[in-house]
Amino acid sequence: MTDQAETISFEEFTKVKLRVGKIVEANDHPRADRLLVLKVDLGDEQRQIVAGVKDHYEAASLVGTNIIVVTNLAPRTMRGEESQGMLLAASTSDHSQVVLATTREDIAPGSGVG
Repeated sequence: MTDQAETISFEEFTKVKLRVGKIVEANDHPRADRLLVLKVDLGDEQRQIVAGVKDHYEAASLVGTNIIVVTNLAPRTMRGEESQGMLLAASTSDHSQVVLATTREDIAPGSGVG
């Protein structure tokens, strides 16, 4: 059973904007060992997302992958690089396994999720 303090209302959930983004460029973060800097096509714009997935993915292998992106988070600077969104991923409790939330089938960048 979920702790009541951890639940949100449906109305709160609808504030989270999720879209499909296609990774068009991926590079190691210049000042962080565990971060990748991704350029993501959201259909009508491209954004930079900094993600802590370097221990689990090689940058080059991510190019062309459709991921699920939270697009309405305030930008955040991570080790000097601005992140303009957040990718969704699943992980084990000890973070020994991390799996990106991707689309099984090809769909246009910018498509809504929900």
